[in-house]
Amino acid sequence: MLVDESANLANTRRTSLLQRCTVGVASALTASLALAHSIEGGDASFVAAIDGPAIGPFIYLGAKHMVTGYDHLLFLVGVIFFLYKPTDVIKYVTLFAVGHSITLLAGVLGGLQVNAYLIDAIIGLSIVYKAFENLGGFERLLGFALDARLAVFVFGLFHGLGLATKLQEFSLSDNGLVTNIISFNVGVEIGQILALSGVFIVLTLWRTTGSYLRHAFATNVALMTGGILLTCYQLSGYFLTG
Repeated sequence: MLVDESANLANTRRTSLLQRCTVGVASALTASLALAHSIEGGDASFVAAIDGPAIGPFIYLGAKHMVTGYDHLLFLVGVIFFLYKPTDVIKYVTLFAVGHSITLLAGVLGGLQVNAYLIDAIIGLSIVYKAFENLGGFERLLGFALDARLAVFVFGLFHGLGLATKLQEFSLSDNGLVTNIISFNVGVEIGQILALSGVFIVLTLWRTTGSYLRHAFATNVALMTGGILLTCYQLSGYFLTG
């Protein structure tokens, strides 16, 4: 009996800790939605002043941007929320990475111009879509599920355009531009791996408790709410500045 009570107490404490961590992370992400994508302060000054190849600094900037790019992370949390196998995580994250790499490079190097507010609104909708899919909403409404792999790739294209619009705000020197943009993209992938590794570890630990499935619905509702807030925020910026 004492052993059982001790085990139950340990499980309760671990569940409580994981819940507090999850709520804390979710709150930080939601509170920082308005800052998604931004390159500010010293980083902005550096990007504007650089002339020539700067591989290391741009890798750092890309990694930092992804780790603090809460809109990207919210979407990817939704993507891997019900993925239990590392191979499945790698498969979907690779599709996302290929998508955003294509449009990041095409946007900056090819001069593809899009409205930043509208792109970020679509990125917000990508979060709404994934959370709604996790809740089984499409199967209930349409009677069938959309192709999740195709959706992740397509939304990856829009996320890449979001990255490109922020770099396009600066007068980037043509000297070393290709090298710097590729380095930035490599940094984005590194940051993505680091951030998702931490998220996957937390999810894996959470799944060992009984609270995971009990709170899966509420978690995805919160995720969808964050996406709606981001979409509304970006659309208001578009209409107010347009």
